[in-house]
Amino acid sequence: MDEAEQTNTDRISTGIDGLDTLLYGGVPINNQTIVAGGPGSGKTLLSFQILYNNAKKGIPGAFIALEERPNSIIKNVKKTFTSFTDIDELIEKETIVVGGEDITTKVDAGSDSEAYSFGNVVSDIESIVKSNNSKCVVIDSISLMKLMLGNLLLYRKSMVALSANLRRLNVTGFLTIELPSTERTAMTFSPEFFIFDGTIVMYQSWEENKRTLNIEVIKMRGSNHSLSLSPYEITTRGFRVFSVSEL
Repeated sequence: MDEAEQTNTDRISTGIDGLDTLLYGGVPINNQTIVAGGPGSGKTLLSFQILYNNAKKGIPGAFIALEERPNSIIKNVKKTFTSFTDIDELIEKETIVVGGEDITTKVDAGSDSEAYSFGNVVSDIESIVKSNNSKCVVIDSISLMKLMLGNLLLYRKSMVALSANLRRLNVTGFLTIELPSTERTAMTFSPEFFIFDGTIVMYQSWEENKRTLNIEVIKMRGSNHSLSLSPYEITTRGFRVFSVSEL
């Protein structure tokens, strides 16, 4: 799919069949979606695969790492998705750009400098997005921003500003965030769930000493979506989200 074709539709496919089924075809273009989950749920991998699947169609994308080194992200993706043999080629062609840095280096003590440093982070994100005219963008993760900005009001205002900037850049965004609990029964709604357009949540639970993984679309502005809770697995060929008929 080239950029002209993308303009003629109102959704961007994740390229993951079962997830697109839950989303009724994909995420509305220019929506900003939270991908939430606990450690080991695969939220970073899921977001990268969405980026990768679209890059394979010719839609440029950017993966922006705010906590881990970009090289570490790529190394982990390659180790997990061994069938994704053309990642380096897509990066070399700049269909995918991978950037970012540890944002703790950008924040000094004091609320004024924190707000200023957040502006720098947004500016860096914009530079990376513009470097290849990205249309699909992953930011991994925004959890650290919450801890560093500290003040809840400042954090909320900053997230509203980030969402507006991504929309101004005409991108469809996926922003990962850590959940305090991996269990669905312990789910709580933090400010990001209300600020951003969509929320996809990845859960983990344990039954008879066996870990089970499930995914759910909580909301998606401008689009209907399935209300089902669907099991998923992470394979060397990518994510597999199961429909009810497959269980």
